[in-house]
Amino acid sequence: MIRMQKSAPSGTVLIDAPASRNAFSREMLRQLADAIFDFHQDKSVRAVIVTSKGSTFCSGVNLKEWQSNSEELDAIEQWQDIASELQDVIEAMLRLPKPILAAIDGPALGFGMAIALACDLVVASDRAIFRIQSSKWGLVSGLTAPLLAFRCGASTAAGLLIGGEDLDSHRAHQLGLVHRLVPSEQIWAAANAWVSQIATSSAESMQLNKRLLNEMIGENLLMQLSSGAAVLATACSTEAATEGLRAFVDKRQPNFPS
Repeated sequence: MIRMQKSAPSGTVLIDAPASRNAFSREMLRQLADAIFDFHQDKSVRAVIVTSKGSTFCSGVNLKEWQSNSEELDAIEQWQDIASELQDVIEAMLRLPKPILAAIDGPALGFGMAIALACDLVVASDRAIFRIQSSKWGLVSGLTAPLLAFRCGASTAAGLLIGGEDLDSHRAHQLGLVHRLVPSEQIWAAANAWVSQIATSSAESMQLNKRLLNEMIGENLLMQLSSGAAVLATACSTEAATEGLRAFVDKRQPNFPS
């Protein structure tokens, strides 16, 4: 589930689903969207921290839940709905007029990496790893790809999406994906201290700076997210995705069609 905590001037979104390694279910997506809306309305909250409980920041989306959708008669419509929900959450984060900080103390995989990339600032520990495994299961990271290219460039995106590379926290820091490296036990405290520093600045200026970056300089990003969501939904309706999701649930290697 998604938990909300407030310690003004910060508000914290805690991803708390250890049984699935903090993978997002559709219900958790709705809870995250609600949390973003609530913190938007709360004037005492000047910035939002997104963090998690357990050893994994976020392992992506809940593929077991997705696999059940692939068996439905209206699977294509189901995938389109899911892709739209994922896109809506990412865009809500990008458009929130308050800074969002990710506090990452463990792997950020697939959609978990998209969540991190949708944040404005990232604090991470040595335990942070960034990885995209969608192709392994016949899927496409339609939302992570444009965010990664926007933040770090197309070459870095190709390395992860096509080359299967991992980014450890130090390499991610060199590329600008991670802004500050801190010890594991200081993750939330470091993010909270940064929020306190941010809160001394003008809220209106922060809002305009974020809009300038994400909606003006990043004007094409929003269109790319729409295209990426469409590609994600299309990929999910293929035979490869059906086999990949079944293999994930069965805990075996997929046998993709030639």
